[in-house]
Amino acid sequence: MASKSQPKQHVIMVMLDTLMDKAFQRALKEEMLPALSYFMDHAQYFPDVVTPFPTMSVNVESTLLTGHYADQHRVPALAWFNKRENRIINYGTHVRELYKLGLSRSLYDGLYRLNNEHLNPNLTTIHEEIHQAGKTSASINTLMYRGSVQTELQIPKLLRFFVNIEKSIKTSAPYQFTYGRLKKIGPASKYSRLWNKYGFNNKFSTQEFSYLVTYGKIPDFSVVYLPDHDKNVHKRGPMDTKGIKEMDQQLQEILGAFPSWNEALENNIWILMGDNGQAKVGDNKEKALVDLHQLLRPYKITKLRKGVKPEDQIVLGINLRSSFVYSLNLEKLPLKLVAEKLKMDSRIDVIAWREEEWIHVASSEGSFQFTEKGEYTDPYNHSWTIKGDPSILDIKIQNNKILYDNYPDALKRLHSALHSHEGEFIVTSVKPGHEFIGESTPRHPGGASHGGFHKDDSLIPLMVTGTDTKPEYLRVVDLKEWIIRLIHKR
Repeated sequence: MASKSQPKQHVIMVMLDTLMDKAFQRALKEEMLPALSYFMDHAQYFPDVVTPFPTMSVNVESTLLTGHYADQHRVPALAWFNKRENRIINYGTHVRELYKLGLSRSLYDGLYRLNNEHLNPNLTTIHEEIHQAGKTSASINTLMYRGSVQTELQIPKLLRFFVNIEKSIKTSAPYQFTYGRLKKIGPASKYSRLWNKYGFNNKFSTQEFSYLVTYGKIPDFSVVYLPDHDKNVHKRGPMDTKGIKEMDQQLQEILGAFPSWNEALENNIWILMGDNGQAKVGDNKEKALVDLHQLLRPYKITKLRKGVKPEDQIVLGINLRSSFVYSLNLEKLPLKLVAEKLKMDSRIDVIAWREEEWIHVASSEGSFQFTEKGEYTDPYNHSWTIKGDPSILDIKIQNNKILYDNYPDALKRLHSALHSHEGEFIVTSVKPGHEFIGESTPRHPGGASHGGFHKDDSLIPLMVTGTDTKPEYLRVVDLKEWIIRLIHKR
C-alpha cells in the first residue's frame, strides 16, 4: 500500500444496504468473498457505528449528507404526518399505502419534495459543500442526493400512463448523478428496465460507477448505493448471507474496472458501510405483529384513503418497527392517555413524547424523564438532566457518566426524533422479534425488519482503507465532517 502521507485521488463510499456485522462475519467464514476479504485485509474495521432513529434509509442518508440528526435536517422517517399540509407523507413503505394516499402525489413527494423541499434547505449537504470548494461529487442511486447542479429526472412513459406526473422533473443534484433509469450516466442498460425496478438495483449501480472508472470520470467524492440485500434480510432473517455474496460480486466488478485491485486501493480512500440493521421478526404472526389499530381502540384513526377527517383523533406514521402516533387534539386526547394505551402491550420497548423541554420515556416496565444539559454526560459529550430510573433504556450511570448498551446514543436519538417535525406526537418502537402493522403496512413474520430503536436495528459496520484517520465518534451523524476533512487533505 502507498504511504499514508501520499495524497489519494478520490474518496469512494459504497453503501451496502443492511450489511450487519454478525451476518458479515458469518459470510466471511462460510462464503467466498474475494472483494470484501480484500478490503478487510487492508481496512480499518468498525463493527458498531450508530445510525439515527427511526432507522429508515431516508433518515440515515439525510443524516449522512447533512451531518445532523433529524431535529435539524427535518426528514423524520419514511412515513410521517405533515401538520401544515394536514396529510400523511409516505416516500415508499409499500405501494398499497402509496395508492391509498394518492399515487401521483406520493410519487412526487419522493421524486421531488424529499430532496428539494423536505430536506432542510438551510443546511448544506456534503455534495453542496464539495461543490462550493471547487470540487466534484457523484451520487449513484442514493435516495438522498441534493447537490448544486440543476438537472432533470425523466419519468418513463409507462409510469406516466398510471400516474399524473410531468414527463420531466427538475431537481438539484451532484455533478455526476444516477437515479435509476430516471437519470443515468452511462449508456442504455438491461438492468434499468421496469422489471429491474427501473434501475434501482445493485447491478445498475455497479454498472454506472464502473462507467465512471473506465472512462476516467471519477469525481473527488462518490457515494454508490447497493440496495438489494435489504429484501433478502426482510424475507430470510438477519443472518442471511446470500445478499452479502451478491454485493461481493458487484464490488468485484467495481474493482475490476480499475487497472488492478491493488491500484484501486492504492490511489483512493474507500469507505464501505451499511445503512441500518434489522431485527428478527418472529414466525407467529399473532405474537410478532403489533397491530396499532387494535391496540389504540376505540380511538378514531385516520384512514389512508380518506385523509384526515374532523372526527379523527389519531394519525399513524408507521415505519416498520417504529411509529409516530399523533394526537390531533391535545385537549381532548393528551399524549399521556395514548401512552397509557401503548404501555399495556409488553412487546413495546419505548414510548416517548415531549412536554415543553422535557422528554418523557415509558414502557410497561417503568418511566423516566430527561432534558438537554445537566450533570450527566454521555459518551458523545452531550450533557443531560435525568429524573427517575433510565434503566428501561438499558442506561447505566457511573460517576455522572452515562453508559449505553441495547439502545446506543439513546437520549440524543430520541430527542432528535421528537424534534424532527411539527405536531403533537409519540414516537414508539417494539422489541426485537416484533413489528408494527397498520392499515396496509408491509409485514415480515419469520424474516426481519428495521426502523426500531434497539441496537439490532441501529448498529452498522464500517470499513475504511487509504487513511488511518476515523470520525470523531462512531456514528453516522459524525461521518460528513470526517469525509470533508479527507477531501480537503487531498
